[in-house]
Amino acid sequence: MTENETQNDMPKAFDPQAIEAGWYARWEADGLFIADPVSDRPKFAMCFPPPNITGELHMGHALQTAVYDLIARYKRMTGHEVLFLPGYDHAAIATQNVIEKQLAREGTAKEELGREKFDERVEAWYEQVGATIINQLRLLGASMDWTRLRFTMDSRYYRSVMTAFVAFYERGWIYRAPRIVNWCPHDRSAISDLEIEWQEQHDTLYFIRYPVEGDGDVTIATVRPETMLADTGVAVNPDDPRYRSLVGKTAILPLVGRKLPIVADDAVEKDFGTGALKVTPGHDPMDYEIGQRHGLEIVNGMHEDGSMNVPGLPYDGLPALEARRRVVEDLKAQGLLVREEPYTHEVGHCDRCHAIIEPLISEQWWLRMEEMRDNAVAASEAGKVRWHPERYERTYLDWMRGLRDWNIGRQLWLGHRVPVYRCDNGHQIVSVERPDECTETSTAPRGRSSTSGSAG
Repeated sequence: MTENETQNDMPKAFDPQAIEAGWYARWEADGLFIADPVSDRPKFAMCFPPPNITGELHMGHALQTAVYDLIARYKRMTGHEVLFLPGYDHAAIATQNVIEKQLAREGTAKEELGREKFDERVEAWYEQVGATIINQLRLLGASMDWTRLRFTMDSRYYRSVMTAFVAFYERGWIYRAPRIVNWCPHDRSAISDLEIEWQEQHDTLYFIRYPVEGDGDVTIATVRPETMLADTGVAVNPDDPRYRSLVGKTAILPLVGRKLPIVADDAVEKDFGTGALKVTPGHDPMDYEIGQRHGLEIVNGMHEDGSMNVPGLPYDGLPALEARRRVVEDLKAQGLLVREEPYTHEVGHCDRCHAIIEPLISEQWWLRMEEMRDNAVAASEAGKVRWHPERYERTYLDWMRGLRDWNIGRQLWLGHRVPVYRCDNGHQIVSVERPDECTETSTAPRGRSSTSGSAG
């Protein structure tokens, strides 16, 4: 072969698309990525963090996949039997948002479509986007065991979630109760702390005078005067000499007339605003805790769509911002607005739809964390968990010790439905399978709990 012939036959540049697809097909045909459960080699199993089925993978996924694949291939080279498990996540809130946006562009909504047609739309999306994600992972050369591919809405996976729910409920770990949650008024659902996007916002700090029963008054400061309509107390720091004489007295809520106990609580910051805090247990996490400690009434001052829920008052049904404007006008008219100041602070937004989050009291399903948390902490402290680098154990333990009960319910059409059924007599049945009749009255169950969706 002459030098010219060699140069003509060899491509001037490497063409990965012409080479890599063939090699990957050969690796799959030879079963190189299939883990053998009866192998006598040392085992190494790794679950690929399942990407959300909300669209195509991006460069961040490519980087992550490359790192995980490097580990899997290294372990095979060092003699391990490797299971690199692939999968993808239905991502209920995120996926429902994507599909609802599509429907909005088409001039319709899921309510107009109906549950059955909506489910068909979701299944089509799963099929289309799921196939795209799998193809992208193959193009990246990920050495995954495709015989074990998992999707979080697969029938076996779904049944496992239902089985776990029932088992945890029977152990007393899962319960239903009204608690304060992060509420998205656009999605009409509770969301987790991790789904909140904090954004800087320029607002106004309003200083409002609350009359005190008998004589005098106390001035509070708030950026959301519309929430004062649901106040049930006033709190001051017990070490603040300015308000020591007011503790135990009663303030009168402007515009409403509700009597508000004045309590002393260490959570109140003496240096914020006036040092006196309006307590709205139904609309603020810290206020909720203060209210629990002092037995204050809980008033839920907002509807699920973010409009005001104050029956008998002229602000009932108004959007929050319009209610704020009207409340401020009325306070001025009654001479109760002392002053206004510009105020910059961080405001929580839903990271999916970007609506402002409203902390609300909502009856939800909760998972008790105490026993699992304590067992996990004990395992780490006993040296059963190895940390690399070691300093991250402290971060982990601090986070674990601060865990609260987990809100596992979402108010969605899409996702794992809570396996709780009720009959017309109000009896509740928790069951993996839909029961044919109520175990107490032999009547047919009406349907599942109204609270459904994937764990948050």
